[in-house]
Amino acid sequence: MSRTTRSGALAACLAAVLTLAGCADTGARTGAGSQLSIATLSYPQSLDPAQAVGSALPFFQAAYDTLLKREPDGSFSPMLATEWTYDGDGTGLALTLREDVKFADGTAFDAAAVKANLERFKKGGGADAKWLNGLTSVEVVDASHVTLKLAEPDPAMLFYLSDAAGLMANPAAFAKGDSLKTTPDGTGPYRLVKAETTIGTKWVYERNTGYWGEELPYKDLSISFFDNETAIVNGIRTGQVNAALLQNADQQISVESDPRVKTTEQEFDFQGLLLFDRDGKLTPALKDPRVRQALNHAVDRKTMLATIRQNRGAATAQVFGPDTEGYDAKLDTYYAHDPAKAKALLKAAGYPKGFTLKLPRIAAIVNDALAASLATDLKAIGVTLQWDDLDGGSAVQKVFTDRAYSGMVMNMGQAASDWIVVNELVTPGAFNMFGTTDATVQKLVPRIRGGSGDEAKKAAKDLNRHLVEDGWFLPFYRMSYLHVSDGTVKITPQSGMAVPSIYNYTPAG
Repeated sequence: MSRTTRSGALAACLAAVLTLAGCADTGARTGAGSQLSIATLSYPQSLDPAQAVGSALPFFQAAYDTLLKREPDGSFSPMLATEWTYDGDGTGLALTLREDVKFADGTAFDAAAVKANLERFKKGGGADAKWLNGLTSVEVVDASHVTLKLAEPDPAMLFYLSDAAGLMANPAAFAKGDSLKTTPDGTGPYRLVKAETTIGTKWVYERNTGYWGEELPYKDLSISFFDNETAIVNGIRTGQVNAALLQNADQQISVESDPRVKTTEQEFDFQGLLLFDRDGKLTPALKDPRVRQALNHAVDRKTMLATIRQNRGAATAQVFGPDTEGYDAKLDTYYAHDPAKAKALLKAAGYPKGFTLKLPRIAAIVNDALAASLATDLKAIGVTLQWDDLDGGSAVQKVFTDRAYSGMVMNMGQAASDWIVVNELVTPGAFNMFGTTDATVQKLVPRIRGGSGDEAKKAAKDLNRHLVEDGWFLPFYRMSYLHVSDGTVKITPQSGMAVPSIYNYTPAG
């Protein structure tokens, strides 16, 4: 499952990936030149931008513009906002807006629309709503100027405004119940063709002839959901699908031998066990750092990477990715595979006979090989791993609402921003659901959020080392993904996203 920093991997994303089964029918709007057909393993349960999540962002980008555009290298450029400036203490962000943009019904996009969208996103309960927790008010200066007031500096705010939080919908649609769920109303480069769209299977878009900006190279765009990568590879080889992202190592290997298929590699997600229960509420043993350290020593990361990922990736023990300031290459190998040391740590913590750890298992994330490997490694130190098989419909409820498990094996995107990593994984929220903290975290997190330059960089490095040494998480490896096309499309990977933005596809040659 692809995650963004965004995106990556919030509770609602699970439902997006795992709700439906069955292979998508790509239909008639495919082929080189004026049509682009993208295959995906994830999809949005709603096209309402208040519910948008990073892994499904292309579905929204087609119909909605964001306030800022995020370029492939992660830099920001003008979109609906042409200029932006922070005040002296970083708690006021002034935006200058385009004056030539209208929604489909002729309503002008303006500062009032920005205010309505941001306030709605914050209150909407979407998976990424917490991004705007620090937004205290949105002040309309005039039609083309708006100021965002923040409780304290937020180093990731520009990123958020280029992502889900920055998607701008027509406020006139807000009073129409759930209409945006299936009928997007934005200013984007495409319009959804409802007559050719089957929600949950295939979404078809056609060019917005009244678009204010530069036309994208494809007249028609379709995004089709597949429940397996074998079908996607077959679609690429037959030309029914123009572009896709492959996560499975075996499928990557199989397609690389086809001379007609063009490939681009990207390392983005890490896969590992996110430990939620560091306070020992469900599994008392996990409260002791020595137990969490023992689990890290128990896992044979190199063997897992070789057997499960065909060495496509890099073993790691840290959740900070190589593009962050907090990344430390030495921490990738901090925990050697050492069952004897793991047993000694368990004994010192008062668990000489081990304990039982119950985790949810979703087959789309944890395949048989991974499930067996992790269970075997933990058994070797006396820890009994019990897998609780869940389907997509029950996973979100049991994991994130009921909080029934002490952790979960996930694929998580590694953003380039230290604060995004911290805000997603360390501050209270979906992946720190029990609100775990300690004196070191409390000291360093504000320095990352409000600091700058060397101070923030040092704080990020110190926090990363603390999280690794204290065993907050149990990462296995970073995964290499493969962007593939049928030869008619050039794909440029997107910083901060496992899937490319829709702006990153151009005709080959």
